[in-house]
Amino acid sequence: MKNISRSAILLMLFLTGVSMIKQEKTKIIFFGDSITQAGVDPKGYITKMQEMLQANGKATQYELVGAGIGGNKIYDLYLRMEDDVLARNPDVVVIWVGVNDVWHKASSGTGTDADKFEKFYAAVIKKLQAKNIKVVLTTPAAIGERTDNSNQQDGDLNQYSNIIRKLASTNNLRLVDLRKSFLEYNLKNNPENKEKGILTTDRVHLTEQGNVFVAEKMMEVLIAK
Repeated sequence: MKNISRSAILLMLFLTGVSMIKQEKTKIIFFGDSITQAGVDPKGYITKMQEMLQANGKATQYELVGAGIGGNKIYDLYLRMEDDVLARNPDVVVIWVGVNDVWHKASSGTGTDADKFEKFYAAVIKKLQAKNIKVVLTTPAAIGERTDNSNQQDGDLNQYSNIIRKLASTNNLRLVDLRKSFLEYNLKNNPENKEKGILTTDRVHLTEQGNVFVAEKMMEVLIAK
């Protein structure tokens, strides 16, 4: 060590520091309901994204984490965000919620009114931003794949999607507009106007193609080119 100059030691320390910085991954948490809970399954959209990152040589740059629980609505996300999101110190959080807030209004009367949905959603955004976390919003994709506005919840889904779009615009946040993308895809690929079986298995949850489609749309917004 006596023969090693001070400048050489400093250079070694600098290069070691640079190496450590390069190894740090951007942690992205996907925060949502049963669709996101299934996203970490072997054919889920989060798994598909990991495969795409691997194929693009970017797997070492990102850590993708699923934080979805079946049946969750926006206030469920607000209540569990401390343990399931903030405690994990993410760099980015993708919020994908809204289907149950709408669906449960018709099926069980336990959905979320639009004004409360907006207030809770805004509170979630505010709490994440207070921790300097980048937030990405996602519109609820579908409760039925018919393209002629004949799905029972189309009106509410459009209303809640508009709320999310407004929150994205007001807060200058990135948006994955799956509501818009699903309709465009079905207009091209659902000529028989089926209510399911194109991107969803049961009008809501994703087919394998649906998972691939969502992964592609997420990648377009989340991953640096």
